[in-house]
Amino acid sequence: MADIRKRKVALVTGAGSGIGRATAIAFARAGYTVVLADVGIAAGHAVLDEIKAAGAQAIFIRCDVTDPVDVADMVEQVVTQYGRLDAAFNNAGIEGDSVSTGECSQENWERVLAVNLTGVWLCIRNEVRQMLKQDSGGAIVNCASVAGLTGIAAMPAYVASKHGVVGLTKVAALDYAKDRIRVNAVCPGAIITPMLERVMGDGEEGKQSILANEPVGRLGTPPEIAETVLWLCGEGASFITGQAIAVDGGWTAR
Repeated sequence: MADIRKRKVALVTGAGSGIGRATAIAFARAGYTVVLADVGIAAGHAVLDEIKAAGAQAIFIRCDVTDPVDVADMVEQVVTQYGRLDAAFNNAGIEGDSVSTGECSQENWERVLAVNLTGVWLCIRNEVRQMLKQDSGGAIVNCASVAGLTGIAAMPAYVASKHGVVGLTKVAALDYAKDRIRVNAVCPGAIITPMLERVMGDGEEGKQSILANEPVGRLGTPPEIAETVLWLCGEGASFITGQAIAVDGGWTAR
């Protein structure tokens, strides 16, 4: 246990698939002890088994990021188990319905904002409270999106939530800059994940429409986002805070 408590500890929400899964694996390969959190128990345990099979140290915690009790308990479990929290990737998110602004239901609006924005705030609130107790500070990365930097038609709740994540990231970065706690956001473009597959649909038309807007001519992959998150949590990014880093193949350069 003593050796485990000397390792840096990283928390990843939404770790059961896509970008969260890839980032949890990247942290593990980099020598972190990894805490996986997801609302999906089976998916979370599948990633846990994968990481442990590779010889890394990890645990899984079931957490609904919209529930303040769940989030507080998640961070408490991390500290109880490992005594510290060095890095956090607040990644859990949903896309919601693809509808025009006037057709967006209040239920869809509130659900997307609850997961994507309130959930990130709840995580930050509990993470910084622990990091403030540590002499070493910490690094937090929030998963925003290119939708947090620009508009996307027919996704009003999603776009609003991700713009909110970018704004929240900047405020938190300023609040804790002198406490050695860095807070940044990563803004993925079109990344091959279950979420993107749902947005594109089953036909080839949806994929080609997205590819047509990608200057590099291909979709991104979850490990490409994971490497950016890992870098933002490391010493190489020690002078970077309050930034929203686009990893989008040039999407937002247009």
